[in-house]
Amino acid sequence: MTRPENPALACPAPVLDQETVQLAHGGGGRAMKQLIDRIIRPAFRDPELDRGHDGAVLDFVGPLAFTTDSYVVRPLFFPGGDIGSLSVNGTVNDLAMCGARPLYLSVGFILEEGLPIDTLRRVVASMRDAAVAAGVRLVTGDTKVVDRGKMDGMFVNTAGVGRLVAPAPVGPESLRPGDIAIVSGDIGRHGVAVMTAREGFGFESAITSDCAPLAEPVLALFERGVAVRCLRDLTRGGLASAVVEIAESSQLAIALDETAIPVCDEVRAACELFGFDPLHVANEGRFVAFVAPEDAARAVEILRRWPVSEGAAIMGRVEEALRGRVSCRGALGLMRAIDMLSGEQLPRIC
Repeated sequence: MTRPENPALACPAPVLDQETVQLAHGGGGRAMKQLIDRIIRPAFRDPELDRGHDGAVLDFVGPLAFTTDSYVVRPLFFPGGDIGSLSVNGTVNDLAMCGARPLYLSVGFILEEGLPIDTLRRVVASMRDAAVAAGVRLVTGDTKVVDRGKMDGMFVNTAGVGRLVAPAPVGPESLRPGDIAIVSGDIGRHGVAVMTAREGFGFESAITSDCAPLAEPVLALFERGVAVRCLRDLTRGGLASAVVEIAESSQLAIALDETAIPVCDEVRAACELFGFDPLHVANEGRFVAFVAPEDAARAVEILRRWPVSEGAAIMGRVEEALRGRVSCRGALGLMRAIDMLSGEQLPRIC
């Protein structure tokens, strides 16, 4: 994949003193402008940002996809990612799940007074790198500062716009009995990585988040004519919540084969230690695709050409019996019902 050039990669951010976030809270418009001009604008170097206007003017032809999400992960930095890359990839992935090519992002920063400038600079640089990797432009945004002690360092909101490329509607309403469920890779990495960073647990092998952009392998399915019925990225609530939501919305049943769902040894061991079911643990770089049965093998072959989805595997099928329900066959051949968690297994995970 060819990445677009970004002049900011050769331009380090100017040095800024430790008081800037504090001044931005109490110093009015000039201090906030200083924060944006010295930290955020130089990182992205986009013509729309450089205009300094209240919004971006974009040129589109054809149908669009639009999404927004907020990120409150704790800690801000975790193995394999941080709140910056998470916010970009999460929004890019939501657009891809709509069958759209992500193009433009906005960002809203809410900062706690006293946040170290180095922390903000690291997050902004991570967002810049993630945007370049995903081939999207950050074209507008906003920054606010709240009193010390009123939040946990930083929250980020991103919104995204993309051009629809799917030739047919992509969603639960398009599912048909016999469709095949494919998972793009091993599950549970993000939730375990954040938990271990938050609680300070040490494992013999480091577990890193799967945080990554998913648009390229998803768009490859459409470009190669795969009949994609439904897509869903596996974020909060894990694979189980995503598949249950799809079954309930479509009013069809989904039967899974647990032995076919990839889980790496380190994640499986951590889940056994803490009593988690890998099917319920959060992900940030995995998705499920439901495709026509005649295209299933070809879809897996296509996905495996991309590093982020090289572990793609067929994990189940859509059925008519037990409408709105998800069942899973385990290693011993026993069936169990799959449901969403009644509460949140790991709060502040994204």
